[in-house]
Amino acid sequence: MDEQTPRAVQDSITGMALAAAAANVVMQLSRLPVGRGVAESTVDSGRVDKHPLKRARTTLSYIAVAMLGTDAERAAMRREVNRSHKAVRAKEPVAYNAFDRELQLWVAACLYQGIEMIYTMLYGPPTPAQADDLYRHGARFGTTLQVTEDMWPADRAAFEVYWKAGVAAIEMDDVTRGYLRDLTDLRFLPAPVRWTLGRFHRFVTLGFLPQPFRDELGLPWTPRDQARFDAFTRRLARVNRALPRPAREFPFNAYLWDVRRRIRAGRPIV
Repeated sequence: MDEQTPRAVQDSITGMALAAAAANVVMQLSRLPVGRGVAESTVDSGRVDKHPLKRARTTLSYIAVAMLGTDAERAAMRREVNRSHKAVRAKEPVAYNAFDRELQLWVAACLYQGIEMIYTMLYGPPTPAQADDLYRHGARFGTTLQVTEDMWPADRAAFEVYWKAGVAAIEMDDVTRGYLRDLTDLRFLPAPVRWTLGRFHRFVTLGFLPQPFRDELGLPWTPRDQARFDAFTRRLARVNRALPRPAREFPFNAYLWDVRRRIRAGRPIV
């Protein structure tokens, strides 16, 4: 782990964050070019609906390296992701290029929103100093790829302006809405898993989504759902507090270890 990683950031990279993973994907893909680019990607090896375990490994490895890795490890991750992104582009019917910095900024903003939300859920609202640490470090979600330092809003107030404008611009068409509903209901998994976990996964995913994203998905959310979700997150926070740090950090600590092992061995990390 980078010795300069603030404690609040370390605390936010917890296995409990996996509960919000699908919701964060919905947020990222709610920008139409990103959603169509992912939903219609011909690079099957990176698709969650075709290779869910590999996609989970690469995504969680990216988060671990971006937030907790050294500069050299982040550079290695950038090279690997750039290589895999070369084929992820389209012109019709919606233009998309995985190297588009503005779209990468949106994805990074969603990831930052995710870690701030998880921190607040597990530990309560951060102090101003902790919030600043989370925000400054959150820029790494973008700068580990093509987003430049000056593109990241200057402070949290500037980010709030950017975020509100971004949320106002979210858009799904039938293709992306169908793809994200399938993700929410786990329809890409084998029937026994889907039947067992699908309804719960939808409930948790919708719970972590801000209302505009639920509206765009076209899925209902009631006050009773919110009360159940609040009780669920309180239980998560209690479990998180009871776990020793290595257990709290799993699986991100395991993925970071795996990335370092792969770099030493000269093996692909994406």
